[in-house]
Amino acid sequence: MRAMVYRGPCKVRVEQRPLPRIEHPNDAIVRVTHAAICGSDLHLYHGMMPDTRPGMTFGHEFIGVVESVGGSVQNLKVGDRVMVPFNVYCGTCYFCARGLYSNCHNVNPNATAVGGIYGYSHTCGGYDGGQAEFVRVPFADVGPSVIPDWMDPEDALLLTDALATGYFGAQLADIRQGETVIVFGAGPVGLYAARSSWFMGAGRVIVIDHLQYRLDKAETFAHAETYNFADYDDIIVHLKNITDNIGADRVIDAVGAEADGHFLQHVTATKLKLQGGSPVALNWAIDSVRKGGTVSVMGAYGPIFSAVKFGDAMNKGLTLNMNQCPVKRQWPRLFEHIRNGYFKPNDIVTHRIPLEHIADGYHIFSSKLDGCIKPIIVTDAG
Repeated sequence: MRAMVYRGPCKVRVEQRPLPRIEHPNDAIVRVTHAAICGSDLHLYHGMMPDTRPGMTFGHEFIGVVESVGGSVQNLKVGDRVMVPFNVYCGTCYFCARGLYSNCHNVNPNATAVGGIYGYSHTCGGYDGGQAEFVRVPFADVGPSVIPDWMDPEDALLLTDALATGYFGAQLADIRQGETVIVFGAGPVGLYAARSSWFMGAGRVIVIDHLQYRLDKAETFAHAETYNFADYDDIIVHLKNITDNIGADRVIDAVGAEADGHFLQHVTATKLKLQGGSPVALNWAIDSVRKGGTVSVMGAYGPIFSAVKFGDAMNKGLTLNMNQCPVKRQWPRLFEHIRNGYFKPNDIVTHRIPLEHIADGYHIFSSKLDGCIKPIIVTDAG
């Protein structure tokens, strides 16, 4: 099969790889029809996440058709069109039993920190991802769901991470009726978080970024008030000025580990490559939220060696809510919103790229060329 293969920082290419095979009776093999490049894939692409090994196939956002199933699989059959959440999880451990699928204890040797994630380094279990023609899906009776007949395939693809994570970020913010919400980052997750904040009852939604075309999208897609931090000497002072000098009620960090390098790096952070980035956006969130407010974090962070303003968070009495999104837990309500026409997830898709050109897709997305917001990889015309 053809698959995207990582060969070192900023080096990916399509190679011929062995077809994945059933390794456990509860496995399925899925023929991928659509995948996506996620902003958090750029951390891997830039070599900024620990234990990202050459030869790995990325891709934690994918949908496809069931090609074969193991002997104990009961909920799927060959030919089913399925959407696969980015979480690899067992469904039975202490954490899965409580809906914390992203914290599954049985799928990753490093499970004290995180569960399993497709295509996201050996820190997250070493599972090959879906930027390929075929992918092995463990625990096939637990994670994948059959795509409803009424759902657009691209919308289903976006539900496997970006949309679910953005919605989860708004949930973590614990928004109450009429409150002011600031979202740092106008990438796909930030756009979805801003749009979802209205569903949670927000009275005002503000989005901060430095790329004007993404801010323009935040205005039209998320109906948000927007500010370009590059236009201000101190964006925190500006945010305080426009929030009655006390700060926002809730702030969502949808940047994570500054994958594109444009958020200002701490001096120490720029010297250290084995990390998920510097915490500039997180510190801005702590600074811009009011005392007693809530900061939501669902971005991809590796080890951070430069300082987080934890003392400020404590002294302000902040609540910090964070986790990797338990994707499937978000689906029932999101299915309702999509079917009722409240929003169309694929409105943010800007590029549709054949698998054989995935290296160009990474370059375009990483370098923010051609107004790229969300690139989709088409692996199979069917």
